[in-house]
Amino acid sequence: MSTTVWIILAAAVATYLTRVGGHLVLSRFETVHPRVEAGLNAVPAAVLTTLVAPAMLTAGPAEWIALAVGGLVALRGGLLTMFLAGAAVLIVLRQFMA
Repeated sequence: MSTTVWIILAAAVATYLTRVGGHLVLSRFETVHPRVEAGLNAVPAAVLTTLVAPAMLTAGPAEWIALAVGGLVALRGGLLTMFLAGAAVLIVLRQFMA
């Protein structure tokens, strides 16, 4: 097998073990402390920030406009709507600004 396949398989196993491990640890507790729950609820936003922040530092005008549109749509719509709006704006702007 190629190196790429092994990397994909290793990442899948690591992801699975992480999810199962987290479930097993949390299932041992009868209740979860509100601070722990608040921290776990903040994880998706933190992960999104780690993905978007580096791209913002090297972004051009098309990316900045797409981020702004995505941010505005996020105020009214859901996550999928925000993603689709930002991606659509980015695709269109890259076509016309290139």
